[in-house]
Amino acid sequence: MKPLRLRAFPIPPPTAALDWVARRLAGALPKGLYARSLIIIIAPVVLLQSVIAYVFMERHWQLVTRRLSSAVTADIAALIDVYETYPQDRRAETLSRIASERLNLDIDILPDATLPPPGPKPFFSILDEALSDEIKRQIARPYWIDTVGRSNLIEIRVQLDREVMRVIARRSQAYASNSHIFLLWMGGSSLILLGIAILFLRNQIRPILKLAEAAESFGKGREIEFRPRGAREVRQAGHAFIEMKRRIERAIEQRTAMLNGVSHDLRTILTRFKLSLALLDQTPEVEDLKRDIDEMSRMLEAYLAFARGDAGEQAVPTDLKALLTELKGDAERQGHAVSLTIVGDPMVTVRPDAFRRLLVNLLSNAARHGETIAIQANHETRWLVLHVDDDGPGIPPDLREEVFKPFVRLDEARNQDEGGSGLGLAIARDIARSHGGDITLEDSPLGGLRATVRLPA
Repeated sequence: MKPLRLRAFPIPPPTAALDWVARRLAGALPKGLYARSLIIIIAPVVLLQSVIAYVFMERHWQLVTRRLSSAVTADIAALIDVYETYPQDRRAETLSRIASERLNLDIDILPDATLPPPGPKPFFSILDEALSDEIKRQIARPYWIDTVGRSNLIEIRVQLDREVMRVIARRSQAYASNSHIFLLWMGGSSLILLGIAILFLRNQIRPILKLAEAAESFGKGREIEFRPRGAREVRQAGHAFIEMKRRIERAIEQRTAMLNGVSHDLRTILTRFKLSLALLDQTPEVEDLKRDIDEMSRMLEAYLAFARGDAGEQAVPTDLKALLTELKGDAERQGHAVSLTIVGDPMVTVRPDAFRRLLVNLLSNAARHGETIAIQANHETRWLVLHVDDDGPGIPPDLREEVFKPFVRLDEARNQDEGGSGLGLAIARDIARSHGGDITLEDSPLGGLRATVRLPA
């Protein structure tokens, strides 16, 4: 007989299981700071109240109810002993009087009677369980109880030799009926305290949201009005953001001033060259020098436009339809077939001159290498998505990121043109990112290249 081989299955280590649980919890928990803060406040309160309620129910409520039920059962047992010890009071008139005046119990002796059939037991009743246990322990006779029929009374019947003793008692004698008041007070006070905590928490979260909105607006190139508020740490972060904003604006102003100075000096020299060439005889060599100077002027303007980035311009609501229609007419006058489709709200908040430069660069790039151009704009959501398609030769996928680098001119790429500086797409992406968006390149349905602009609107 071959020995039995047991196949071992790998058991994941405890750390892997904990990591899995942590990932599940992270996916289920809310991502917002306000919701997480509420959980931090509410979860301990709920847990604490659950523990207190459990301990109260287990230790106090049940204990008090059992002791009250034990006292009532002891009174009934004493009445049964008195009734059976002194048979001369067969009608139990004296016993009924003593039970009513001294024990607050109403008793009746039912001759030649039997116990009724058992009734339905309540789903959750501490009284029913405690009273049944005490009757079994102290009386040890057949019994029947009803704790459901009448809300403020309980009925107990005990089988004697030939009679049945019926006892009616108030529920409060055997049951801690006012214990729920403690739970109501605890729950009500907790709700009030949680409401106050939530109001204070909202006031603490609001400055953080204002700071986030200010940072997002500044990243989109929009004018902001922000004053730090809230807790000390939040105000400290707000002041740090304002100081960062001032440093960025100061750096941009210094760079712009420097570039304006450089531009002025270089333009002065180029103007001097033009005047000197104008005084010479207009030979073919002089014409070539003039073309070189014109090319240098165009390249200088392109470099300055890229470095300046139109940072001083403010974002304002702009009619996208009017702007695209104007650019479409310019391209059609150059002999290109242009289609325009706009879906959604035509009004967008952008820096008009910078956004126009972005679109001009993309359309010029498409017109330079294609005959047919398709413009599609979609502004149905919080984002503006704009496609510029053409039927040109396109750009290989491995070179599509290279053309966005400044001064890059590919030998066979689309931005290689006579007099080009290699800054058209770089300027366009720089403008898009200054608005908080980006530009990507992909294959076009027309067979050429598709430039996709995605901006927050």
